[in-house]
Amino acid sequence: MRITGAQVFVGGPGRNYVTLKVLTAQGVHGLGDATLNNRETLPAIYLRDYIVPALIGMDPRNSEDIWQFLYRGAYFRRGPVAMAAIGAVDMALWDIKGKLAGLPVYQLLGGRSREAAMVYAHAAGADLPDLMDSIAHCIEQGYRAVRVQCGIPGMPSAGYAVPEARGRGKHYISDFAGIRPRVEIWDSGRYMRFMPGALAEIRARFGPELHILHDVHHRLLPREAAEFARAAEPAGLFWLEDPTPAEDQDALDLIRQHSTTPIAIGEVFNSIWDCNRLIEAERIDFIRVAVTYAGGITHVRRIVDLAGLHHVRTGFHGAPSHSPISMAAQAHLNIWAPNFGIQEYLVLATPDCDALFPSAHRVENGLMHVSDAPGLGIDFDEKQAARYEYRPGSHPVVRLEDGTLWNY
Repeated sequence: MRITGAQVFVGGPGRNYVTLKVLTAQGVHGLGDATLNNRETLPAIYLRDYIVPALIGMDPRNSEDIWQFLYRGAYFRRGPVAMAAIGAVDMALWDIKGKLAGLPVYQLLGGRSREAAMVYAHAAGADLPDLMDSIAHCIEQGYRAVRVQCGIPGMPSAGYAVPEARGRGKHYISDFAGIRPRVEIWDSGRYMRFMPGALAEIRARFGPELHILHDVHHRLLPREAAEFARAAEPAGLFWLEDPTPAEDQDALDLIRQHSTTPIAIGEVFNSIWDCNRLIEAERIDFIRVAVTYAGGITHVRRIVDLAGLHHVRTGFHGAPSHSPISMAAQAHLNIWAPNFGIQEYLVLATPDCDALFPSAHRVENGLMHVSDAPGLGIDFDEKQAARYEYRPGSHPVVRLEDGTLWNY
């Protein structure tokens, strides 16, 4: 069995999804996702110019050797561009192998560890009452876990993942349109004075059963993060995400010394070498890697196994920048992983997206149910894909009120 070619598509409804379709002489194809949010053309070029020509003639069943060929065979390793491209290839090969075996991918991994996987929704509000309405809406939709983000009184701009105006939080998704980044203004003092109390009010209103998650998005210094984590303890968070930038991983010891609030980190990590020390030292409680950015199913499975040895659970990234193909691959890992924790779920589930990526995977009452179709259980409609073209965009940048550039 041999790979005869591969196609790369860029575009989609509301997002520039990078979709890889690997073709074989036997007519079986596999799908992968290489979407790198707001840098989408880079992994697309990496695939078209460097990886796809090297795949021709290879046996797609040898996914482990092909992964090693693409990773260890490159002199310059890792990085988000290369790992997103490798991740797409790896997903496609697992998809092919599942189709050849007539089995869903999770069966190739070792079978089910659970019937369905808990996901969390995003709630946001321009102020606290607005956020409360958004949380109530998520609960009405059946979610048992909700990430909460709130506008901060006196903050010059709305803040991370927060709408500018009230009443827009129920389905709010950050706007990344335009190649020139939008500027957000941040004030750590105002945030730290307000947000712990807001989390306590959320807990008081919605009771002990709701899983509450909150994302700091790298914006606190280590001492501030330790203080914030301790102040948030009464709210009983499911996790506190990215309390401080993870480049200085030793700084996370300071949080551990001052708080028992669970910590989740890793959505920007590319490999096991980014997170092995965090996991082995048990500085985190949830690992947030994504099957796209972290090199596909083959590599993420290694990270999951390492995490399982150190009481660290999974909490895969699932922002709208991940296409339904990536989310399908993570769904199979979630059903298999014995140390599963939770799955972020913010896919643009619209009729247009469903038409582009038809699938029987579904979310009901806050749980993701995985299709038993062979492979990844998802398809890609090229006729629908022809409707879309690449539209450049950028993440915002963050500055302090004096103009100092800060962490996004």
